[in-house]
Amino acid sequence: MRILCTNDDGIHAPGLKVVEEIARALSDDVWVVAPELDQSGVSHSLSLNDPLRLREVGPRHFAVRGTPTDCVIMGARHILGAKLPDVVLSGVNKGRNVAEDVVYSGTIAGALEGTILGLPSFALSQEFSVETRERPQWDTARKFGPDILRKVIAAGIPKDTVINVNFPSCAPEDVLGIRVTRQGKRNLGFLRIDERRDGRGNPYFWIGFERAAMMDTPADGTDLAALRDRYVSVTPLRLDRTDVAFSEALGETLK
Repeated sequence: MRILCTNDDGIHAPGLKVVEEIARALSDDVWVVAPELDQSGVSHSLSLNDPLRLREVGPRHFAVRGTPTDCVIMGARHILGAKLPDVVLSGVNKGRNVAEDVVYSGTIAGALEGTILGLPSFALSQEFSVETRERPQWDTARKFGPDILRKVIAAGIPKDTVINVNFPSCAPEDVLGIRVTRQGKRNLGFLRIDERRDGRGNPYFWIGFERAAMMDTPADGTDLAALRDRYVSVTPLRLDRTDVAFSEALGETLK
């Protein structure tokens, strides 16, 4: 099995080494193609107006000055040659990718691009807490990642579906199990604008997150609830975002 690994945290991110370890638990044919720089939050951006610079950093390890989407396309359509990867792994992200995160996440986008190319694809993220922010529990991803991948790959992934896996912020021995979940939802106030002043008094701005909103009680069965309860969350996400029910109603409205 040929596995292509990417991420959005960059070629030197600790989580990229973890995803490579997970991949090597399944195969010896592992390739790493990751962004040269941190691309967190770029979503499914595709570089069309700038050239892609490619740098080989080691055997089967490449850095692309571009987005996770660029990296998967470069890997599958150029670097790996005639033989496409059998699986795409994106991560392991430092921080969870749940609820609205899936819209913004470059990690999710890397896996989605693999799915667009017709390849079984997984997004992997390791949640951290205030206490573990500087030292995420990577061993949790290491322990549970390989077995989850083996089972899902063996079962088969439907076309146009990507598997979003989030590991809870606790030691492996404290994980209570694995839950198949749906995408959760936070309240609408979790984003905020932080205004500051530079040395010349000119304003500049950071997009931030409201901690209180992040602590809402999540609905049962969601990715948010699973992580809160110390379960690994496995969420199948579809490329097709059509609202079928509303589409039918809208058809009646616009007759």
